[in-house]
Amino acid sequence: TLYLLVGILSLFLGCIGAFLPLLPSFPFLLLSATCFAKSSKRLHHWLVETDMYKNTVLPLKKDKKMKFKNKLIIMISVTLLMSIGFVMMHEVLIGQIILLMVWLFHMFYFLFKMKTIRS
Repeated sequence: TLYLLVGILSLFLGCIGAFLPLLPSFPFLLLSATCFAKSSKRLHHWLVETDMYKNTVLPLKKDKKMKFKNKLIIMISVTLLMSIGFVMMHEVLIGQIILLMVWLFHMFYFLFKMKTIRS
């Protein structure tokens, strides 16, 4: 029962993370798959057959690759959300520096480290 509850919660957070770039969906969907596998074979099978799992988690889990469109959406979303935080921290220089460093790390990772699936 505990695995089932944690699996449902992590699935919920993973679904939210698919739309909010600051909340990653991949770890939550992976946790959900693990919990569902331990709690119910039927739930595990259902999760790994969903389009969200197949499009998001499977390519990352299998080949450490992501579609260019998904990478672009993530980079634009992260840039927009972090720029809002950057502007709101106009009086907190250290906060702006930390946000800038996190943004640079995201851009570097998605541009140079994350492989792209060629269509």
